[in-house]
Amino acid sequence: MQKHAPDVAKKSVRTAVFPVAGMGTRFLPATKATPKEMMPVVDKPLIQYAVEEALAAGCDRLVFITGRGKRAIADHFDVAYELETELEKRGKTALLKEIQNIVPRGVTTTFIRQPRALGLGHAVLMARDVVGDNPFAVLLADDLILSEKPVLLQMKEQYSRYQTAILAIQQVLREECSRYGIIASLGQEEQIVRIGGIVEKPAPESAPSNLGVVGRYVLPARIFDLLEELPSGAGGEIQLTDAIARLALERQVLGYEFEGQRFDCGDKFGYLQAIVEFALMHPEFGKEFKAYLDKRMLQAGKKSRSVAKVTCAG
Repeated sequence: MQKHAPDVAKKSVRTAVFPVAGMGTRFLPATKATPKEMMPVVDKPLIQYAVEEALAAGCDRLVFITGRGKRAIADHFDVAYELETELEKRGKTALLKEIQNIVPRGVTTTFIRQPRALGLGHAVLMARDVVGDNPFAVLLADDLILSEKPVLLQMKEQYSRYQTAILAIQQVLREECSRYGIIASLGQEEQIVRIGGIVEKPAPESAPSNLGVVGRYVLPARIFDLLEELPSGAGGEIQLTDAIARLALERQVLGYEFEGQRFDCGDKFGYLQAIVEFALMHPEFGKEFKAYLDKRMLQAGKKSRSVAKVTCAG
């Protein structure tokens, strides 16, 4: 794999872009008045997990591409004077500190409204004026990833080595290829795959591999030019995968098989899995929750055996 790219060498990734304008129709009616990114996983909303990952990776510029009905996201990352005053009066120091550190000092937030939902590519393009000529990260809050080392930090380490676009990838079931952008590989060295192209949501039988792109990207500023040049697709949408495919024709684009467990929180079952796993790890009640699940499993086992006995007797 080559270790240099024309316009990104020696520039650090400090800006993280969060496209959060989607409507979240798969979670209706819960998302009728609440942004899907504010759906809680135990005691924090999905978008906060994504922001914490970006902060842990050293990003200090957070850019949110929002839309209609997303006011709660901006409020969540704003200062809540009344709440902080009340917590201080009640002596809830630890909780007050946690609330104040949602956006640490020295970190800037920018909110840009996407007037129409014209695809992920269009949302990323709207961040151009803020990002400028610097490389940047894109994080999709739907993809919640549990890992010892934050995935974006893993990717930034690979970016430091190769100085080129890095996409988070994982092996997916062949029958699930139609849910992902699937890469065509030009070769692989350990966890790094050189990308020759990307096919958006192909039929399983025509997928070029079983390596799917998930919601973490480190991209050069060149992607903005390619997004502007793209013709609009169905419904006027501009797809990020199409621009990345064009980028791969110009220069090296790499996929990185990250270390961690991903939960698709844009899917109800994946969301429930995430809640269970994060609850089990919670320092306050994780052990108690595990005991509860163990008890439930024991009760379910007894009930199953009881039903089996009745069936046999019949």
